[in-house]
Amino acid sequence: MDNDPQAASDFHNQFDKVWGNPRGWRAFTIVNHTTIGLRFLITGGVFFLIGGLLAMLIRTQLALPGHDLLTPEIYNQVFTMHGTIMMFLFAVPVMEGFAIYLIPKMIGARDLVFPRLSAFGYWCYLFGGIILTSSLIMEIAPASGWFMYTPLSSAVYAPGPGSDFWLLGITFVEISAVSAGVELVVSIMRTRTKGMSLQRMPLFAWYILAMALMIVFGFPPLILGSILLELERAAGMPFFDVARGGDPILWQHLFWLFGHPEVYILFLPAAGMVSTILPVFAQRPIAGYRWVVLSIITTGFISFGLWVHHMFTVGIPQLAQAFFSAASMMVAIPTAIQVFVWLATLWNGRPVYAPPMLWILGFLIIFVAGGLTGVMLALVPFDWQVHDTHFVVAHFHYVLVGGMFFPLMAGIYYWLPHFSGRMPNRQLARWGFWLVFIGFNLTFLVMHFTGLLGMPRRIYTYDANLGWDIPNMISSVGSFIMATGIATCLLDIALHFRFGEKAKANPWNADTLEWSTSLPPSAYNFATLPEVTSRHPLWENPDLQRTIEQGHHDLATIDHGRRETWGSDPLTAKTREIIHLPGNSWLPFFAALTTAALCMSLLTKHYMVAIVAALCSVALLLRWSWENGAHPQAAPNQRRVENDPPLHSRTHDGPGLWGMAVTLLTNGSLYLSLLFGWLYLWTVAPNWQLPTKPPVDGLALLLSGVCLSVALWWFKVVIKRLRNKVTAHLQPHLWGISGLGFIHLATLIVTWQTAALKPQVTSHDAVITVMLVYQVLHSGLAVIITALQALRVGKGYVGHKAPYEPVVVERWWVYTAAVFWISYAAIIVLPMMWVVP
Repeated sequence: MDNDPQAASDFHNQFDKVWGNPRGWRAFTIVNHTTIGLRFLITGGVFFLIGGLLAMLIRTQLALPGHDLLTPEIYNQVFTMHGTIMMFLFAVPVMEGFAIYLIPKMIGARDLVFPRLSAFGYWCYLFGGIILTSSLIMEIAPASGWFMYTPLSSAVYAPGPGSDFWLLGITFVEISAVSAGVELVVSIMRTRTKGMSLQRMPLFAWYILAMALMIVFGFPPLILGSILLELERAAGMPFFDVARGGDPILWQHLFWLFGHPEVYILFLPAAGMVSTILPVFAQRPIAGYRWVVLSIITTGFISFGLWVHHMFTVGIPQLAQAFFSAASMMVAIPTAIQVFVWLATLWNGRPVYAPPMLWILGFLIIFVAGGLTGVMLALVPFDWQVHDTHFVVAHFHYVLVGGMFFPLMAGIYYWLPHFSGRMPNRQLARWGFWLVFIGFNLTFLVMHFTGLLGMPRRIYTYDANLGWDIPNMISSVGSFIMATGIATCLLDIALHFRFGEKAKANPWNADTLEWSTSLPPSAYNFATLPEVTSRHPLWENPDLQRTIEQGHHDLATIDHGRRETWGSDPLTAKTREIIHLPGNSWLPFFAALTTAALCMSLLTKHYMVAIVAALCSVALLLRWSWENGAHPQAAPNQRRVENDPPLHSRTHDGPGLWGMAVTLLTNGSLYLSLLFGWLYLWTVAPNWQLPTKPPVDGLALLLSGVCLSVALWWFKVVIKRLRNKVTAHLQPHLWGISGLGFIHLATLIVTWQTAALKPQVTSHDAVITVMLVYQVLHSGLAVIITALQALRVGKGYVGHKAPYEPVVVERWWVYTAAVFWISYAAIIVLPMMWVVP
């Protein structure tokens, strides 16, 4: 095709026919990662503007003492929604949007490994955000703070629907975050192009891998806490009510088990942008690649041991305070390693101060300052003095705005040519940066002093004789300067799509693979998939874009009609299979829409409608799973080029196996959070009430567990036979396993329904009820998906030539059985062993 333009055009037209995005109403079916990533970014930008407007209202209200612009009730709603929008609807989704957009391009893949999951995640995010922000318009928004501490958020002190909007809306949005986490982990580990071993992976991919794993483990505690609090508000189940055996401090533990890792979930991708952009403008490889990778892993690990850092004043034991104080200071070490690496890279390079570099330098100044005040707050005596003052608010914004927003703006300016094919205006970009930088420091540097003067956070006004007047006025003026700077940046970005200079190929002379695509990129990213031999493929081979487009590399065949990318070894990136990806579908949109209907019907207390919506959502998700593996919609045909590896659906180790494993890690984190709550209440709650005799029939529960364990053993025998290519009587075996699982499920439900549980009277019985419902849902799903496998055997979608799916389902059975026996020990064995002196 090198010298034949018509052949080259025909070659790319074939790819466009298979990979292209539809228009009109069918745009709702798009699953391509480039489009989904951009949707996340644009939607997050809209929510950012809403959250910023709320911030302006807060600063206007506090500019003068005794100001009455907002009533106390509206002010509480405004500051609650400001924090909620910025944390849940802007920061995390935008970072995930960047990751969804960039990761396949950086690792040499054509798409993420589960495209429909990305689309489902986006629609959940959009619908959840609309539901949450609609409460503002109706003036019934949550007003208990973005952290929703109990009992302030309980039905007694927050009787309206505001808290319900928060709990259900945030849980809905968290589905999106967890979906993206699962998607990104599996994609990074299993779809890197040839030669991109872990040692050659771009640092941004390392940062996103750590972020995604932290989402997998860190978000479920908040999801569980939101479910428990909503059950307490709607059904009267007393998880946080002291009088009935609960404890409001349990909510703080569950929230901050999510909340402190959340800070690093935001910081790590932002730091990944810094580690990607800074070497490009220094025009030298980053100093200390291995040290950075080690610090990423260490930061992610330590961040889960800091949650009590936010709870020093609630009365926890001094030994615990000492431990969490030390851990809070320790996390500064891996962060400092990264800062020193960035400084060393600048020192040894020749920096070019283009607009992205200005934001990087602003980040270094502001984030280091925020880190220093963070170490101060890690000291328990100092924290006691400034807790719940504006000093904490200032620190929080220095860390999050400095550590996330400034790198984000650097990333936007750096990748703008990728989005639009045009360059930004340097003059407007500089004006925007300096206005934001000056305005931010005027707002929040002064706020440190306001806090040290004793001004509490979350107050809607103050008296004139307290010495807070001038600092508050300066902060408010600074906030409007900052808002002007953001408006300037937005104007620059909007204008550049029309008037910006056309970008040449690789306009910044970058080293990573995303700049080897066209600008803007095609739906398939790479017409052929290149092999890499270093961490800097474009510096090593500047001609890579041309050779990719001319078909000189791998997977150049498209006439079979499949969307394909490499499936590679997690460590070495050696090619193991061809992963065929699903195309555009209505299923993600309608599954998210029915889930939104479920959320809305729960908010309005229409529980029969909620049941119907839940059944519709489950049906759509099961229909989604049906178009998988060897189904004709998933794999139009089995034809492949000679010597190419097999299609993933014809192997025992496709990406779905990894997807199930990571999903079960998320599920396990939620269950362990529930188990933590059970043990916490058992040992700490002041009015924990033990029944005189066990409320659940231990023998019946044991019989149910035996049926489950036998079904699991039977499934393992079937899998062993399948691996040995023995498929005789496969369908009857699967029907038998499903039937035995149904006996287990029926026994479990009868045991639950006949138990002497009073979940609205004591937290003891409420937690047991949640455990049993959790088990019923998992056992029921195990029965259904096994029955579907039996049906698929009859259709020819599963068998010795397509053995992939039963191996995935087996992991669900293993998890279900493990959770059952842990719950059995917690519900039956632990009370028998408990001895009260």
